[in-house]
Amino acid sequence: GHERELLEEQVPSIKRAIKLDGRQVSDLELIAVGAFSPLEGFMGKDDYESVVQNMRLANGLPFSIPITLAVEEEIGLKLKEDNDVLLQDCGGKTIGILHLKEKFKYDKKKEAQLVYRTTDNAHPGVNYLKTSGNILLGGKVSLLEREQMSFSEYSLDPAESRKLFHDNGWKRVVGFQTRNPVHRAHEYIQKSALEAVDGLFLHPLVGATKKGDIPAEVRMECYKVLLENYYPKNRVVLGVLPAAMRYAGPREAVFHAIIRKNYGCTHFIVGRDHAGVGDYYGSFDAHYIFDEFDIGELGIAPLFFDYTFFCKICGSMASYKTCPHDSTEHISLSGTKVREMLKAGKLPPKEFSRPEVAKILVDWAKANK
Repeated sequence: GHERELLEEQVPSIKRAIKLDGRQVSDLELIAVGAFSPLEGFMGKDDYESVVQNMRLANGLPFSIPITLAVEEEIGLKLKEDNDVLLQDCGGKTIGILHLKEKFKYDKKKEAQLVYRTTDNAHPGVNYLKTSGNILLGGKVSLLEREQMSFSEYSLDPAESRKLFHDNGWKRVVGFQTRNPVHRAHEYIQKSALEAVDGLFLHPLVGATKKGDIPAEVRMECYKVLLENYYPKNRVVLGVLPAAMRYAGPREAVFHAIIRKNYGCTHFIVGRDHAGVGDYYGSFDAHYIFDEFDIGELGIAPLFFDYTFFCKICGSMASYKTCPHDSTEHISLSGTKVREMLKAGKLPPKEFSRPEVAKILVDWAKANK
């Protein structure tokens, strides 16, 4: 609209530009569309320090992950506060404007320890932090140009998903975050939650993930055949979240909940080791962290689920909360075991994965041996 035309007229007069990496580009977009609300830009010093220290913005509102724009010192030195800076993608195309309010140094070690609970470089989030610039730029942003979105038919902005839920007549909507294919265990959790609400928002993350995670296009195929064959059409919306994974475990579980609230969810599923990586976090740390917020403070209700599996004696899917039988009676496979089976061209058992999903994964594994 009009505001955008005004901004575009300013572009030629803005002297400074910085190039963003993939994560910064996706953060810019998500700020601009309201997915990271109440943020309107990259965090300034007060918000940054408050979020790192106590998971709240300076005004007290919950926010668990610092959303920052880091640059190298030589770039930072050239930028003046209260000036506009062009934001460019890696190809050098101008995609937005930063209304630079402040630039400041920050303590990377402290951020790593508090946000990721480790300073180990092998952790993908810590590694990203270590290799980032030493100056943070804070200020509101304007988005001029959106990236070409993969899976555009599933690309719903918060305003669109909220409208869709409203049009569906859903008052209670449960969100599910995933960066993996959905197997029977996840399906069971989603459907258990769905029994108590009006609709499910299956919201896979399709931004940057670590090496070894199954690529987004393969996962999207899996979600589609699963929804096609095993879910009621009028109770599920599939959307994509173009965010980058931080692998911050418990803190990221809270962050994922806040994001889904912005998309219109009233409830959010938190599984075992949510957003974890390696063994940096205890299995249920992502559940406990929600105790640090008062009831209602987050504006979305977490639903906690234990580890789930198929039990041969129960004759059904169950969890440690509901099944009394010995784990030798449970059919569940580790990620490593699943990968081995797929590589060997073997379908995981139907109690573990729906055959339609397993087939897509086997075909993918064969092609990528």
